[in-house]
Amino acid sequence: MSFTGIWHTSFTVDDIEKSIEFYCDLLGMELVHRQQQANEYTSKLVGYPNADLKVAMLRLPGAFVGPSNHHFELVEYVNPKGEPAGTETNRAGSPHLCFVTDDIHGDYERLSAAGVRFKAPAPIAIEAGVNKGGFTVYFLDPDDITLEMQQPPAGRIWGSVDGVEIERP
Repeated sequence: MSFTGIWHTSFTVDDIEKSIEFYCDLLGMELVHRQQQANEYTSKLVGYPNADLKVAMLRLPGAFVGPSNHHFELVEYVNPKGEPAGTETNRAGSPHLCFVTDDIHGDYERLSAAGVRFKAPAPIAIEAGVNKGGFTVYFLDPDDITLEMQQPPAGRIWGSVDGVEIERP
C-alpha cells in the first residue's frame, strides 16, 4: 500500500448551514471553503446520477493542516436527498470524531449551556490504558453524529512524524 496520509474526514449532514454554525460557532472550527458540486465528475464519484452536493471544508485554527488545507468536510446531498441513518455508536459503520481540549470541564459547561447534548452528565475520568489520567466525553452534533472531546493526561506525547515523537503544544 502506498498511502502517505489522511486528506480529511467527512460527514454527510441534513442541513449544511446548521452544521457550519454548530462546528464553527460552537466548536471553534473555521470555514476554509464552500462549494456547490453538481457536475458529471461528482455524479461519477458518489455513484448517483445528477448528484448535487453542498460542500464545506473546515479546519481547527492553529492545528497542523496537510496539503488539503482542511481537516473536516461537511456534505449536504441536495440531490438525491437521503434519509437519516442510525448513528448510535454501537452500530457498525457509525462514525465519531474526537477533538482534543485543554479544558474539558470548561468546554463541557460552555457547550451544555448552549444546548449541546452529551451522553454523560460530566466528563469521565479515564482510569486505564495509554490515556489514563485524562478525561473524555461523547456529545452529539445536529444530525446526532457522535463527537468526542478528550483532554489527554499531562505528559502525554502528542504524536510522531517519521518515528520522531512530538510533544503536546
